[in-house]
Amino acid sequence: MHFQIIPFDPLQSPLFSYPSTYGEHKHAIPTTRSSCDSPVFFSDYWDVVKDMHRLLENSTSLGARSLRYIQGNAESFDRIAMESCDVVASAIFNDHDKIRQPRGLGSQTLDYVCFFMFVDDVTLKTLHFHKMTSRESEEHKIGAWRVVKVASEHLYENAAMNGVIPKYLVHRLFPNSKYSIWIDAKLQLVIDPLLLIHSLVVKENVDMALSRHPYFLHTMEEAMATGRWKKWWDVNGLKVQMETYCDNGLEPWSSNKPYPTDVPDSALILRKHSAANNHFSCLMFNELEAFNPRDQLPFAYVRDKMNPKLNINMFVVEVFEQVAVEYRHNLKQGGVGVGPKVNMATSDWLAKGSSRKCEGYLLKMWGNPTADFCLSSFN
Repeated sequence: MHFQIIPFDPLQSPLFSYPSTYGEHKHAIPTTRSSCDSPVFFSDYWDVVKDMHRLLENSTSLGARSLRYIQGNAESFDRIAMESCDVVASAIFNDHDKIRQPRGLGSQTLDYVCFFMFVDDVTLKTLHFHKMTSRESEEHKIGAWRVVKVASEHLYENAAMNGVIPKYLVHRLFPNSKYSIWIDAKLQLVIDPLLLIHSLVVKENVDMALSRHPYFLHTMEEAMATGRWKKWWDVNGLKVQMETYCDNGLEPWSSNKPYPTDVPDSALILRKHSAANNHFSCLMFNELEAFNPRDQLPFAYVRDKMNPKLNINMFVVEVFEQVAVEYRHNLKQGGVGVGPKVNMATSDWLAKGSSRKCEGYLLKMWGNPTADFCLSSFN
């Protein structure tokens, strides 16, 4: 592992004692990469604490400029914190994942970082069942995580879309926070969040940091995989989405772009709540609400078309695998729905001539030897 780990005063006691029935550490996914071509070096923990404290004291939160954001189904989310702490946010809907405690926290980190887990009634009932929360209380705390129940009225039908609200409107939910980390609930953070923000965002002088996708460079590759692996059932909708982007100037990735890929792994997002980043997040939310919650699909389109441009640190996959442990989602009988049951599009919409609006994109991508895929991806 190519990380510079500086000894510091870590928290020694467990953050939470789980009941044996909960199984918070079951089904971890092993990683295959043992080295890193682009190592991350962490500064001394106490220097980071001082530096982050200085940044929090001296900066003005851009997110606090406008709190009027709630519309449509998003009205079920209230603004729930006015603290000036940095935020680690996550969400579990439909009991899809488990709450896991962060590891490797420094002794002062919880004084500067607030952990918020958004849940629905279904998830909270499971926590009650395992006696991890009290039915008598309206406020819930599980270790580092403050558990916030989202009002059941007006939620989106699809649980994934509900998670999009805290994922992309975190700067509106926490208007006084200067930095935040989004972490999908399938992940367990194993590096102190202050070290991560300081090394991957502050020192790099960027608005956002997130991992590159382990396999794909082009948005269309991710779209094809989304249909093939049924990550979203409405393939007709995927076709409309991709043709809309192609018609409005989406280009395949090339070395002429100032980014190493068009496809991120968005399970872990580190943000500075700058004007550019807040603008990007709102634009992303608009696309996700308009089409579907698969946030890798509009990423490059929004990033490349918006102004002012976003400064992004798209770090290598090996870094992602060393700062978080990934677990499988909760297994349920009959599987978990990923979208509405709709009529499937024909499997040849990406074949030559069948998608006129994306023909130029596809020809450019096919001319790139890194675009390794087959046209049967939507079968």
